[in-house]
Amino acid sequence: MSEKEEKFKIPDLLPLLPLKDTVIFPGAMVPLFIGRQKSMRAVDDALASNRMILLSSQKSPEIEDPKPEDIFSVGTVSIILRMVKLSEGQVRILIQGISRAKIDMVTKTDPHLQAKITLINEEEVPKDSIEVQALIRTVLENLEKLVSMGKPFSEELKAMAQNIEQPGRLADFISSNLDLKVPESQEILELIDPIKRLKRVNELLTHEIMLLSVQQEILSEAQQEMDKSHREYILRQQLKAIQKELGESEELKGEIEGYKKAIEEKKIPEEAKTEIEKQISRLEKMAPDSPEANVIRTYLDTITSLPWAIVTKDRLNLKRARKILDEDHYDLEKVKERILEFLAVRKLKGSKIKGPILCFVGPPGVGKTSLGRSIARCLGRKFVRISLGGVRDEAEIRGHRRTYIGAMPGRIITGILQAGSSNPVFMLDEIDKIGADFRGDPSAALLEVLDPEQNFSFRDHYLGVSYDLSKVLFIATANILDTIHPAFLDRMEVIHLSGYITEEKVQIAYKYLIPKQLKENGISQKHLYFTEKGLKKIISQYTREVGLRNLEREIGSICRKVAVEVAAGKWQERKTITEKAVEKYLGPPKYLPEILLKKDEVGIATGLAWTPFGGDILFIEAILTPGNGKIQLTGHLGEVMKESALAALSYTKAKAKNFSIPLKNFKDKDIHIHVPEGAIPKDGPSAGVTMACAMISALSGIPIRRDVAMTGEITLRGEVLPVGGIKEKVIAARTAMIKDIILPSMNKKDLSEIPKNLLKGLNFHFIERVEEAVKIALKNA
Repeated sequence: MSEKEEKFKIPDLLPLLPLKDTVIFPGAMVPLFIGRQKSMRAVDDALASNRMILLSSQKSPEIEDPKPEDIFSVGTVSIILRMVKLSEGQVRILIQGISRAKIDMVTKTDPHLQAKITLINEEEVPKDSIEVQALIRTVLENLEKLVSMGKPFSEELKAMAQNIEQPGRLADFISSNLDLKVPESQEILELIDPIKRLKRVNELLTHEIMLLSVQQEILSEAQQEMDKSHREYILRQQLKAIQKELGESEELKGEIEGYKKAIEEKKIPEEAKTEIEKQISRLEKMAPDSPEANVIRTYLDTITSLPWAIVTKDRLNLKRARKILDEDHYDLEKVKERILEFLAVRKLKGSKIKGPILCFVGPPGVGKTSLGRSIARCLGRKFVRISLGGVRDEAEIRGHRRTYIGAMPGRIITGILQAGSSNPVFMLDEIDKIGADFRGDPSAALLEVLDPEQNFSFRDHYLGVSYDLSKVLFIATANILDTIHPAFLDRMEVIHLSGYITEEKVQIAYKYLIPKQLKENGISQKHLYFTEKGLKKIISQYTREVGLRNLEREIGSICRKVAVEVAAGKWQERKTITEKAVEKYLGPPKYLPEILLKKDEVGIATGLAWTPFGGDILFIEAILTPGNGKIQLTGHLGEVMKESALAALSYTKAKAKNFSIPLKNFKDKDIHIHVPEGAIPKDGPSAGVTMACAMISALSGIPIRRDVAMTGEITLRGEVLPVGGIKEKVIAARTAMIKDIILPSMNKKDLSEIPKNLLKGLNFHFIERVEEAVKIALKNA
């Protein structure tokens, strides 16, 4: 520093030139452009004296007229080597840094800044120090690496750096030629210790290397992505050209236009419209033959085919509705009245009605599904039917999610698609046979479908958007109510349909079944005629049901045999189906009234039972065997029926004297109770009084009348309690040609719901205690 002082004779007072965004290091030769008036006056003052000037950076480059506090306190004394005046009123000077200096104070601010300075002496560092040599080598290697990574650092500058042996000078040289920010450069300028200064420069070099490395990775990835996009663009253009040659692009374009047209024409809700537009946008970017494109195309076909705003106008004419119901169904007066009430309320309230869903419950073949069709005819609506029997997967109702090829909407949305309108009559058949497993509970999913407070925004998993089901008229059918989910059942109004008696079946056959089968088999009434006695024989001896399906099958079988004769040219005159002719066409009778096959016997009582398929007669047999008073029960009996047998036995023991039963029979004999047809499960309390009569007959030796049938639950005190299914049981007794029926007295009211023609010719005995049943059923009791 002393050599510089002697050579340049640096004075204590120097003009001060603030720099906006530059830091000058000692030894650096830098051109500067001067535009501010004060700065040009400072340059002129320096040129007029010893050409020396102090250069110091501003703390903020935005300040146009910096004050002393706006300037860093450490700067660089520099000498002005050259000055050129430019045409725009600016000055360009070439300066070279000489030495670091600290501003002690600013002595004046006008006409330019002038500062009193103190030169900063730099410590001498031994050149042969191992630490210094290692540090210099590390810095030069990092500089080499930085240059190899693309940093603008010329070969000449790199060679100059390699020839510098002093760490301070090397740090200043590298800092002046690197693109550093003002705070970083000022930090290095203010570091007096050469070793610390070079270490800091090395840290900045390392940081810059890391930045460039990451930048190169980003650029490489971006370039790869650009190459990939460019390649895809070229391939897509080639694909479009190929598709154009094959005519496929026009086909895809036509499909997309069709989807867009459907959005406008069908008044699709905004939510669904947004989803459709999103999928169309995806489809446009895909290859037409890709699997995902096929999935999207199927989805768009489905969602645009839905009848979003398509509804059929209701025809709520009650006279016309009554006529249709009478045309389609015989009798069922109470059911028809309820349907007319339903339609009347709908006519008065319109679409605002949120009443319960109708649920028809009854045995198979009694007309539950056809009633739904009739309601659709009355309203003038489309009819849709889905069978829920055996459905165990919740996705069958809510649809499958579009996460794989082969996904499809649920049965509800599929039914709406089939109907082609948003307000069809929708029949949910066999809801009592819905199952549940690990895939979910379909009954719970149906709650949203049937609840008027929720179904206006039913969301199918496949569609992914809400669909309004509030306009749909849902009707359900079931054989029994026991297996239906309670919450599900709570949303429905149950209408019971019982079976038909022989006379009703005859009328239904003449009005519906025979004309239908004649038409289906290609013959007419001129070819075939059924007599009433012939029909009754088919009903009683070839079918055993409360419905009509087997009767229709037997009629169809006869029609087909006659059709064979007509087609073969053997037909000469109309065939009349009499009682004798029935066996000719259908073979020997399949069923005979069992009541006519046997005489009155000891220990055999006739009971009446209810089944999901209608009423049935039940023979209960009791027999005494040598033993020690035990009871044995066989016939596939349920727990309730076993309990009824034990209650009957206890009652019989308690009242043994009243029935003249020797007490030794309970000690020396075992009682075996059997219900024939053991392969069929049987349960329920209705056989209590029948078991009691069978036991009393077996223990007393008095025969039971075979023309008497009975039903009723008993208590240990001998009281007879009411049971259900009276109409079905009465039909079963009538079919079996039983005239006398024993019923609990509390079931007398149930006869009012049975048509009078069904009660004709039957004798009813209403009892309150078992003793009354014994007097009626046991001969000479």
